[in-house]
Amino acid sequence: MSSSDIFIGETIGTAILILLGGGVCAAVTLKASKARNAGWVAIALGWGFAVMTAAYISTPLSGAHLNPAVTVGIAIKDGDWGNVPTYFAGQMLGAMIGAVLVWVAYYGQFQAHLTDREIVGGPGAQDTTAKAVEAQEKGAGPVLGVFSTGPEIRHVVQNLATEIIGTFVLLLAILTQGLNGEGDGLGVLGVLITAFVVVSIGLSLGGPTGYAINPVRDLGPRIVHALLPLPNKGGSDWSYAWIPVVGPLIGGAIAGGVYNLAFA
Repeated sequence: MSSSDIFIGETIGTAILILLGGGVCAAVTLKASKARNAGWVAIALGWGFAVMTAAYISTPLSGAHLNPAVTVGIAIKDGDWGNVPTYFAGQMLGAMIGAVLVWVAYYGQFQAHLTDREIVGGPGAQDTTAKAVEAQEKGAGPVLGVFSTGPEIRHVVQNLATEIIGTFVLLLAILTQGLNGEGDGLGVLGVLITAFVVVSIGLSLGGPTGYAINPVRDLGPRIVHALLPLPNKGGSDWSYAWIPVVGPLIGGAIAGGVYNLAFA
């Protein structure tokens, strides 16, 4: 794979991943969405199918890493770090593009949600779940969850550990049964396996933090949230933002080391 193929494949694939994954979060969260309040199972399934779709699209070009933690885990497994910066660049750009596309696709719903007094407050507004979450998350705005993750209980050690554990499970599954013949990305069957693993992680381990398990999945859309002209959007919760970046990278690195010790 050439550097240009890797960059293009990761940009397109990660954009599709965030478009569909962020899209299900928007569908469940925003007013005037037909899927509003569909619940956590819908989100977990939506992200699993997002991974599957994005990986099948990008595998021929880049091997479908779509996640810096995956790139780090594979680099530790193979000892080849030459293309890591190219993977990271494509993944970050793709994540930001995907977040912008979510905003475009749900533009009217964002406007309706963020101008509703029951959501954002104002004269005559009543307390709502969205306002309670906003207060709990210390500056997180009422639609930040469409773009990035946040903890239900703020506890740095627990939040970090949750992201490390979830990403470790993902990477170990990829490294042991999901690589293609060249060993540099997901194989055809590995894409499907990984999609089910993502659903499993979401259902089993997603409750505490929203399971970023992917640094750019969280950071790219969080930056877009900060930049978009959304009315009454509130803060982007930058005090938490390092956890879904550092945790997955640690989890991916540990999984790569465990693979080399136990499976290689």
